[in-house]
Amino acid sequence: MYFVYILYSSKFDKYYIGQTNNLSDRLTRHNAGSVKSTKPYLPWILELSIEKDSRRESMELERKLNNLGKEK
Repeated sequence: MYFVYILYSSKFDKYYIGQTNNLSDRLTRHNAGSVKSTKPYLPWILELSIEKDSRRESMELERKLNNLGKEK
């Protein structure tokens, strides 16, 4: 199983979309500051997660969501 997830930083009004096969570990790493792209915007809140059967499916959905933009 893979997950596509959306994180939100209320302090900076910023969203982050990603995909992983271990959601709890990935969220912990984001909030520990271990991920360079999300470190400046701590803390992160999990807004949404969607389960997919394969990495390919999760990557396709992540790409589509990233292309929508913040407003959508």
